[in-house]
Amino acid sequence: MENSVSSKSKATLTLVLCFAIAVFEGFDLQSMGVAAPRMRAEFGLDNAQMAWAFSAAILGTLPGALLGGRYADKIGRKAVLLTSIFIFGVMSVLTAYASDYTLLLIIRFLTGLGMGGALPMMITMASEAVSEKHKGAAVSIMYSGIPFGGMLTSFVAMGLAGDEQWRHIFYVGGFAPILLIPLLMKFLPESKDYLTASRTKPSIPFFEVLFAKERRFSTIQIWISFFFTLVVLYFLLNWLPLLMGAQGLGKTEANYVQIGYNIGGIFGSIIMGVLLDKIRMSIVIKLIYIGILVSLCCLAISPTVALLSLSAVGCGLFIVGGQSALYGLAAMFYPTEMRGTGVGAAVAIGRIGSFAGPLFAGMLLSMGSSSAMVIGASIPLIFIAAIAALFLVRKPKVQEATSVLKVASQ
Repeated sequence: MENSVSSKSKATLTLVLCFAIAVFEGFDLQSMGVAAPRMRAEFGLDNAQMAWAFSAAILGTLPGALLGGRYADKIGRKAVLLTSIFIFGVMSVLTAYASDYTLLLIIRFLTGLGMGGALPMMITMASEAVSEKHKGAAVSIMYSGIPFGGMLTSFVAMGLAGDEQWRHIFYVGGFAPILLIPLLMKFLPESKDYLTASRTKPSIPFFEVLFAKERRFSTIQIWISFFFTLVVLYFLLNWLPLLMGAQGLGKTEANYVQIGYNIGGIFGSIIMGVLLDKIRMSIVIKLIYIGILVSLCCLAISPTVALLSLSAVGCGLFIVGGQSALYGLAAMFYPTEMRGTGVGAAVAIGRIGSFAGPLFAGMLLSMGSSSAMVIGASIPLIFIAAIAALFLVRKPKVQEATSVLKVASQ
């Protein structure tokens, strides 16, 4: 009985601490989007340059996720997570001191390196802290911290007295995770599943983790769904304030739309993860992608601030919530001894989509496309992601992976 209580308390502590890290990562992810109008004026940047400024951090997350995921299976989840948090905290602070455009790109790339290493660790540790039947909910509850952090970014931005104070956003987003590190060192438990597997299982070669006969098609389908969903998610994360400004909204009104997007993301992350554990996976996937399509169409054509905010809530509910469900799904597919590598690789592929999303939007805007056309252009990408995800969950691989995980956890 005492062991059961102890396990529950450790699981709760892990989820709470991972949620806190996710809040700070979400804050930094959207800090560029919120600070963009002020930064563009100060640095004199055009749409194409802003797209690269958005994408530099996302590009850095690709090697960060690959290296972090791989080393997590070798040296432990906690060590990789603490190192990653330190990197993205320091680099977020340094963003405020960037004196020119080139230095800004370099600093944002290094910020992304830390964020890329942290996310697969949070996913992996959250999934390994709970029993099999609660993995989807655990990952999604943790992931809801990211839109919560994004919402805090908007509130901080609204509280700034003037445009010249955009740097304060990065002070908050950088110092907060650095100050969290001592608490994590003392209270965050290492994954029990990892400790057990590291004693009993040999290290598995990288390509065997991803492309062994029983996993290769599932891995590819996970990658496709991650890539195209994150193209859409990240172009909205970064460009939404500017797109709303192009539709005639003031800064305060654009912030309200951004807040609505993040409120939807918070509730969507939790709801989709719980549904993933409770009902058939194919039903959850259909609900997610139908919701994304409807919400994007509404965001493109809504004529008033109120309707735009409501549409943004829907986008957050299904796009952010849907991506959190995909993260939970990826964690279910890989056994403990290879979960860090598998989830890290999936996150890395998704980050290519995250990198492409802001560039895609910037290219369309530079060609003279309206904000409605840019939003509408993302709809075919969602169809591709939906098809890959549906093929993934309809295969018996989900049940097979679940069985392997149960054996590994015993």
